[in-house]
Parts: sequence; C-alpha cells; structure tokens
Amino acid sequence: MLLLVGLGNPGKQYEFTRHNVGFVVADTVARDFDFPEFSSKYDALVSVGNVGLHRAMIVKPATFMNRSGAAVLKAASMHKIPAEQITVFHDDADLQHGVVKVKQGGGNAGHNGLRSIDAAIGCQYWRVRLGVGRPDVGSLSGHVLSDFHDFDSVQQLAHKISANLTELLDGNVNGFISKIRCDHAQ
Repeated sequence: MLLLVGLGNPGKQYEFTRHNVGFVVADTVARDFDFPEFSSKYDALVSVGNVGLHRAMIVKPATFMNRSGAAVLKAASMHKIPAEQITVFHDDADLQHGVVKVKQGGGNAGHNGLRSIDAAIGCQYWRVRLGVGRPDVGSLSGHVLSDFHDFDSVQQLAHKISANLTELLDGNVNGFISKIRCDHAQ
C-alpha cells in the first residue's frame, strides 16, 4: 500500500489558504478515484482506495501543520509502509504559484509540516511541491495562512495532478511533471 499525505491545517478558517493546498489535492484525488468517505483514524482523516492499479491510503493530518509527523508515523507504522512509499503533497513558497516539482528526500526548507514528518519517519519520502509563491511585502506565515486569490486555478491544478497521478505512482516522475506542465499551459 502507498501512503498519500495532503498537508494542511484543520478547521474551516484554513480551508482556502495556501498552506492547505495539500488538503485540496488529497480531496481531489479521493473524489476523482471514488475513494470512500474519510474517517477519523491515526490523528488524521483517512480513506483507502485505488489510484489506478495502486492501493493507496490518503491521509490528511487532523493536527496542525507543525505536528503532521505524528499522524504520518501512526499510519505508516500500522500498515508497515516504508518512507519510500509515502508521497507528501505540500505548499512551497519557493516556487511560483502553480508550479509543481517532485523530489525524493532532501531538506524541509523551513516548512514546519515537513520538519515534523522528517523527525517522525526520516526524510526519504517523496514530496510533491506545490508552488504558492512568496509575498511581495509582509510575513511568509501571513502569506501561507491567507486565502488564495484565485481558488479556481488551485482546483484546476489539483485536478491535473489527480488526472496524471498514476504516472507518478508508476515511477515516471518526468512523465508526470511533463503532463502537469503541458496541461497547466493550456
């Protein structure tokens, strides 16, 4: 089984914020692949289904961002899922809005959710970095905790990620990124 983790903060007040773009992708994948309704488990909202030929558990930690690692560790430990079979979808202020990059391992670039996951399971999991840009003025925390100006474009990108997710899960990272870029340009 694969673990697909969408990062975000719980609560309606954070629903449309940049920091919750991982939740948006997780919800979109769950809908697009007809996963059952999310249930509370492992300090998270969890749903298990299939993404193409891949059995997957989608996890949305119910803790705040800086404690996401606890939920990931619980789910991964219970199902004996190694870090290499975990993919985390998260906001990245170092990328322009709408840019998507994928990598395995590496640093957390100051992202508190990734820092928490690194401490819990190590850093060899896959990361799908979802660009939210940096503010021209003001604090970074204020920026990521503020709402997107164009939430429709975020939903469109989440659908493109979902539509091409089997490429990524099959191990074709370049094909996945190529299709996202091609689709995003249209």
